Amino acid sequence: MDRYQRIEKPREETPINENEIRITTQGRIRNYITYATTLLQEKGSNEISLKAMGRAINKTVMITELIKRRVGGLHQNTYIGSTDITDRWEPLEEGLKTLETTRHVSVITVSLSKKELDTSSTGYQGPIPANQVKQWTEYDYEGRKRDLLVLEEADVVKEGVEEEVESADEAGEEVGVMVEVVD
Repeated sequence: MDRYQRIEKPREETPINENEIRITTQGRIRNYITYATTLLQEKGSNEISLKAMGRAINKTVMITELIKRRVGGLHQNTYIGSTDITDRWEPLEEGLKTLETTRHVSVITVSLSKKELDTSSTGYQGPIPANQVKQWTEYDYEGRKRDLLVLEEADVVKEGVEEEVESADEAGEEVGVMVEVVD
């Protein structure tokens, strides 16, 4: 296809509902999670919908699981399908014809709701147990809030960190630790 260039088609601008989040491969996971939890906790939405296509599907599943572990009592319903996308290619050289290719792209829609969804649906998952839910907190490098791993009873291998965890535990503090695994 090096003798062709793809022609961008004007897209149909479909309006996006406030409770709909379209996940892309370029978007940052933290931003999606922050927006979703804001909708569910602060703006009073009872249901959100995460939508993705193609390579963004695995990111959507990961985001869904992280949201469920930040906001308790969420029911999930997952719908999967596919859609056809037609690309138009114009030749860069004389004598070649314009081409159209059609590709099948997988699509996922995940609905998360505070209210019970259709339990008979094949994509239904009930809420996770409350002991698996950790409230969303954020701390960045300047000391403002950002998501941290909370250690309750930690087996820390690296020397020096174990004492820090024990002293913080005695003081009743939560400890955030970044772990790097090296083979």
